[in-house]
Amino acid sequence: MYKKIMVPLDGSELAECVLPHVEGFMAGFPVRLIVFVQVLEPASTKFDDTALISSTSREKIIEYTRRIEEKRKSAVADYLERVASRLKHAGVEFRTEVLTGSVADRLADYTETHGVDLILIATHGRSGISRWVRGSIADRVLRFSRVPVLMVRADGRKSP
Repeated sequence: MYKKIMVPLDGSELAECVLPHVEGFMAGFPVRLIVFVQVLEPASTKFDDTALISSTSREKIIEYTRRIEEKRKSAVADYLERVASRLKHAGVEFRTEVLTGSVADRLADYTETHGVDLILIATHGRSGISRWVRGSIADRVLRFSRVPVLMVRADGRKSP
């Protein structure tokens, strides 16, 4: 039933509250693949006042931004590998993916293009103004997903 499970993480302790549920699914279902995913929203390289920036400076800024993006991706890849290495289960393959773009859109795209059967995702439990301002990725994933989504409510620890 659930053979390919995607677990979106954001690097926070709150998001990792989903990991015991991942272990439960591995124990109770014939899971073959767990994919830990984090989506990075790209840094902006747009310039509002291009007349004030020389082409050489613009190129340096773009190159600097590219190097920062590479470092961010590398740090996220290392983080996902550490999380995956904490879980062990016979017959289950673990994979990590660092994606770039709009978080909810990229997660939905990945689910469809990679044949994911289930999404296990933590919800930070924001409400009121915080939810309105920051939005709810988990809620958007739930609304746009074509596969079952298990949302795990975080227990209230502070995210870094």
